[in-house]
Amino acid sequence: MNKANQPVGDHLNNLKKEKTPVDDNLNNLNNLNSAGKEKEPVGDNGNMGVTEHLRELRKRLLICLGAFVIALLIGLYFSREMVLFLLELGEKYDYNFIYIAPQELLLEYFAVDFAFALCVILPVLFYEIWAFLKPGLTRREKILFPLALLFGTLCAILGVFFAYKILLPFMLRFLISLSDNSGIQAAVSVQNYISFLLTIFIIFAVIFELPAATLLLTRFKILKVSWMKKFRRPVIVLIFFIAAVITPPDIVSQIMVAIPLIGLYELSVILCSIADKFERQEKEN
Repeated sequence: MNKANQPVGDHLNNLKKEKTPVDDNLNNLNNLNSAGKEKEPVGDNGNMGVTEHLRELRKRLLICLGAFVIALLIGLYFSREMVLFLLELGEKYDYNFIYIAPQELLLEYFAVDFAFALCVILPVLFYEIWAFLKPGLTRREKILFPLALLFGTLCAILGVFFAYKILLPFMLRFLISLSDNSGIQAAVSVQNYISFLLTIFIIFAVIFELPAATLLLTRFKILKVSWMKKFRRPVIVLIFFIAAVITPPDIVSQIMVAIPLIGLYELSVILCSIADKFERQEKEN
């Protein structure tokens, strides 16, 4: 019996050990599935898929939105004081302010509150941008990116400070002087005055971003330091033209605006030259 059954047992064992094409296909599918699972992101250091990127982006956007709503509520509480603070600058030069629509003053409270909330959430927004991009950045970029954001923020603050402390007093004094000995009294709408101030603040916040913008442009090879040095004189002429357009038609105001802008341009050339020098040294090493 054992001898008769032995060939059958061997045949069954051979069938179990033998691999068919179907078995090979099933094994390949299992290997692919397990490999796909192993490549799923596990943390910030892993490769993130599209779904994980979208989930992370939604999280960052919700944080920014929440911070903006909180800043709006806080700013709304202090909106009256902020509007009065801006009006005091004009009252120093004998401006009389009125509002010609029942809702005008209330709308200006909301406008100043909105501008306040945008300024407050900028650090939060910059941090969330950096945190979202951080996993894909190199070690050097992880250091340079937040420094660039901080530098850009400081430049914008300096621009607003320059406009408030230096430019606006000259402009308001000149504009009110146009009514001297004319029998015309200035009665300025609160809406027009606040819009005028906010426009000036935004313009100079953007203008003072010149050093940060040129650094980024040179970093991405869009702008070259040699170009900035070569076209220095035409740029200075352009700066004086811009100063003549955005300031009252007196030489003192134009010079007071043009000199800081020229200084910003020269600072941009110096910073870009230093950055270009470091980059070339790294390539040589």
